[in-house]
Amino acid sequence: MSATALLFTSLSAQTKQWTLQECIDYALQNNITLQQSRLKQQSAQEDVKQSKAALLPSLSASTNQSVGYRPWQDAGVTTVTNGTVNAKVDKFYYNGSYGVNAQWTVWNGNRNLNQVKLNRLTAEQAELDAQTTANSIQEQIAQLYVQILYLTEAVRVDEEALKTSSKNEERGRELVGVGKMSKADLAQLSAQCAADEYNIVAAQSQVSSYKLQLKQLLEITGDEAFDIAVPATTDEQALAEVPSLMGVYEQALAARPEIQSAELAVKSSDVSISIAKAGRMPSVNMTAGVGTSSNSLSNNGWGSQMKQNFDASAGVSVSIPIFDQRQTKTNVNKAKIQHEASLLALQDEQKKLFQTIENYWLDATTNQQKFRAAQSTVDSEQQSYDLLQEKFNVGLTNIVELMTGKDRLLQAEQNCLQSKYMTILNLQMLRFYGGLGDNEK
Repeated sequence: MSATALLFTSLSAQTKQWTLQECIDYALQNNITLQQSRLKQQSAQEDVKQSKAALLPSLSASTNQSVGYRPWQDAGVTTVTNGTVNAKVDKFYYNGSYGVNAQWTVWNGNRNLNQVKLNRLTAEQAELDAQTTANSIQEQIAQLYVQILYLTEAVRVDEEALKTSSKNEERGRELVGVGKMSKADLAQLSAQCAADEYNIVAAQSQVSSYKLQLKQLLEITGDEAFDIAVPATTDEQALAEVPSLMGVYEQALAARPEIQSAELAVKSSDVSISIAKAGRMPSVNMTAGVGTSSNSLSNNGWGSQMKQNFDASAGVSVSIPIFDQRQTKTNVNKAKIQHEASLLALQDEQKKLFQTIENYWLDATTNQQKFRAAQSTVDSEQQSYDLLQEKFNVGLTNIVELMTGKDRLLQAEQNCLQSKYMTILNLQMLRFYGGLGDNEK
């Protein structure tokens, strides 16, 4: 499943605006790290096919053609080639041999069958590892996307703050003109406007930085314009019920590919032990072959020689290990050690999964509480600042109180935005890890 609960609709613009789902789909097709994982998966599938083929007999054909020279050959000496007495005595002669051989491992302690099992498990692990990489990419995209949404709205808040500061500055000029405010206080209002402008530029710079990171994650290169669609987010999304910690964890244990991969590693280590123990077993091999030969020192023609020299053979060989310099025992012990290591790796993956989900759950719960509190704080700070501004407009409050009230309001609005989007992100991550659908709670 994909992390798309934050996305509803987007407005079209001249520059393509990427939705969250479009970002995920594009990354799953083009991300280089994910493509490398898929290549490893294909390589593992080839190992499975090769190990299956190793169960079949092997067949090979061979031929050898040679020319010889005996400059001091005695005409009275009889020579034999390939078991045939030569009728001719030539200084130059030609030999040819042809053969077809087959070999089949009948039994070797089930090593070949277990190798097929091991390679199948390895291929399944490679597939799960590719899924783990894909999940990690989706997670990174969702985090970057939400950060962009948060900062985009933070820029809007800063722009509203700048408008208010500009109005206050303009009102300050009027009060200076009638002698109700000092130029020093007006300078503070001007400084506040400059600070608000700086905050806008800083926030916009952060937005650009996160967009660049997202663009790089999607493997989009060049100077192509990149922007995201800004969906409508509601307070209800942040106030949704937080799923049960243990409920999400139990669902994740059954569905997450990294856990399944670790479980397959345990099974693979069991098969590796069986393969290592096969070194103590005898191995039985069957061989068969046909061959023939010819040479130029015979009076018979090539076809006649090929027929007369034709030879066929078949045999069975049995190899019994007696002393292998402790190789088998070492292999068995190392396989058992690897089995223990894979069990620990599984426990470690389960622990890391729980810690990740626990962190998301704690962040979702904490930020949701902060968001509720921040909503009330924004309302009270807004009312307080409205009163201060009314007093300022009629010259009944000083500049310090006004600026302090504005800073408190701005901080409250930023806290509210941050807790809102962090809650939405962490809720979505809990749903993502729990394998819940977009409409499920």
